[in-house]
Amino acid sequence: MPTAAPPRLGPIHQGRQAAMLSLSMIVRDEEGQLEDCLRSVADFVDEMVVVDTGSRDGSVAVAERWGARVHHLEWPGDFAPARNHALELTRGDWVLVLDADERLQPEAREPLRALMADPDTLLITLLRREQGAAQAPYSAVSRLFRRHPDLHWSRPYHAMVDDSVSALLEREPHWQIRHCPMPALVHGGYSPALLTRGDKAGRLRRAMETDLQERPNDPYICSKLGALEVAEGNRDRGIALLERGLEQCPPEATAERFELLLHLAIARTADDLVAAARLYQDALELPLDPRLTLAAAINLAALQLRLGDAEAAAATASAAVAAGPEVALAWYNLGLIERQRGRLEAAITAYRRAAALEPDHAETHQNLAVALLLGGDLPGARAGFRRAIQLLERQGRDDVAAALAQRVGAMIQLDAAR
Repeated sequence: MPTAAPPRLGPIHQGRQAAMLSLSMIVRDEEGQLEDCLRSVADFVDEMVVVDTGSRDGSVAVAERWGARVHHLEWPGDFAPARNHALELTRGDWVLVLDADERLQPEAREPLRALMADPDTLLITLLRREQGAAQAPYSAVSRLFRRHPDLHWSRPYHAMVDDSVSALLEREPHWQIRHCPMPALVHGGYSPALLTRGDKAGRLRRAMETDLQERPNDPYICSKLGALEVAEGNRDRGIALLERGLEQCPPEATAERFELLLHLAIARTADDLVAAARLYQDALELPLDPRLTLAAAINLAALQLRLGDAEAAAATASAAVAAGPEVALAWYNLGLIERQRGRLEAAITAYRRAAALEPDHAETHQNLAVALLLGGDLPGARAGFRRAIQLLERQGRDDVAAALAQRVGAMIQLDAAR
């Protein structure tokens, strides 16, 4: 049950003529997440439209409790027609599209209102924080757009309105695409529990393979399927797809080019560190928001350290934490690099920032403890090692915890007085 009565839906602009904003969603068995999603937008949108594609849990009841108009649709086989059906049911001037595992951030509301007030704005790209996605902590998504009869969703997976937006801009070039610089969404879909639920990965792969047969040289398809192949260990095919996509990718398609370069660099790290570093550097030269290229910066810094260039690694890592100070992995990598450079105080500061942002990361506490030990802080080191061992045990990594306890026990007494 909700902790408070659902707020009444209200206009985007209080006290003057307002554009109407509709929330459009498709859901299936999302009872555990849907309430938090709807709560995040309930007093921001004017109507909620939820299309249920066959839930067997309480999703429909949750949506209705929060004032949504719920419609039912038999699953059509991919996301685009389902999203288009939900879009057709909206009545607003603007449409915000969310998944149940996404939350609108309160601080983004005013910037979004200002952008929607511009009469020439067609689409607003939203910066989305990807919780649990260490390789890509941010993404840009086209989820807030003017309800125009020529805009619709396409592609059987990772459905998007971008294709129809591009076609419309060719016919009506006065429209503008705006970017909200403040992170607007938080996405929790990369948690292990959600990734392993159902046959999501299998459905995704089947859709990608079908799409590749129809459009074998499409850079977007090559990027997504190539990255999936590399992640699943099918490295040769993954590299071939990524290289094909890069050859076909036009220079102006910066987002797709970045994805291709990033995943090709990840694949090449296994056999050619210099080539991988060059690919990361090419990716970082693209004119994108630095938060969208954080993965390349973080990975390049680690690679530069492996190549023996600690100074370059420190510069790259410092740029990464400046772009994403809320990303724990960026601080953790900076800590590793500063310790390698012999800058213990800087390393300790970086590790502490990483631990504050991600307190359950055992390796951060372990490396912080090592740095504290080298700096002569025995009580702090002992506490850090204890914390790392506790976390490893809690995470079911008993062998690693036992090995760490044995190594540390040979240096300091872990059971000494706290």
